[in-house]
Amino acid sequence: MSDETLRRVNGVPHRWDVTPAEAVALQRSLAAQLDHARPLDLAAVRVVAGVDVSVRDDRSTAAIVALSFPALEVLEVAMADLPTRFPYVPGLLSFREGEVILAAHARLTCQPDAYLFDGMGRIHPRRIGVASHLGLWLQQPTVGVGKTHLLGEYAPPPDQRGGWSPLTDAGEVLGAVVRTRAGVKPVYVSSGHRIDLESGLALVMACTSRYRLPEPIRAAHRAAGRLS
Repeated sequence: MSDETLRRVNGVPHRWDVTPAEAVALQRSLAAQLDHARPLDLAAVRVVAGVDVSVRDDRSTAAIVALSFPALEVLEVAMADLPTRFPYVPGLLSFREGEVILAAHARLTCQPDAYLFDGMGRIHPRRIGVASHLGLWLQQPTVGVGKTHLLGEYAPPPDQRGGWSPLTDAGEVLGAVVRTRAGVKPVYVSSGHRIDLESGLALVMACTSRYRLPEPIRAAHRAAGRLS
């Protein structure tokens, strides 16, 4: 991979047909370009999208579901299905899912103001999970909402809705462990791109009703699983 290819971002696509070693080098180059300090004005958000990918029988199905905000009514569902070209390698999920997510996004007719990804943002060994990586392509606020612990240390969050504790790695706060409902397992929230952690937490909680996962991600999960 050339240095020129490594620099391609912010509207100029990089290749997806890379080796795992090239993918790691690309992540290290792109991570420095992420913005995790930008507040999001929730009052200005009108549309929020959930993003999820289902992989089955060497094919990947991506779903992007746009919901009204704050009513959380489904406005549009965009889908794409492609062969799964990149192997499963821990830490390189975005290279397995990125191409099909962008294919689904190309079919979306509305423009979301923010995106919630089923996956990680900054909570990642190189600080660039799928929500962060794809945020550089979308150039909109993106938030990662993970279901399982990937890395980092944290104290158990308070057992109440909205209770959270910081997740740190090597002395750096990467995200938050959040209790979206009392008595359920927490989720792992982190900034993807163009949003700070405080705003990401507020958006996730505003999109979460009586279930553990935010409604946009639940809607995307149902769509991707139904058609994969």
